[in-house]
Amino acid sequence: MSMAVVGMIAGMALAFAGYFGGFGAFLLVAALGAIGFVAGRFLDGDVDPGEFFRSRERDGRR
Repeated sequence: MSMAVVGMIAGMALAFAGYFGGFGAFLLVAALGAIGFVAGRFLDGDVDPGEFFRSRERDGRR
């Protein structure tokens, strides 16, 4: 399935949530979708958990 189709399906899900559930449901679906996307990328091995928790130190300075 192409990313365009996945994006269209996600957009339709957000539209339905916003129309039938209001703005709160829209935000909930968007947030859970983002969490699911990150979890999927993590399980596929595309994202390393250290990327989220790594400090921003440079050259050993704090």
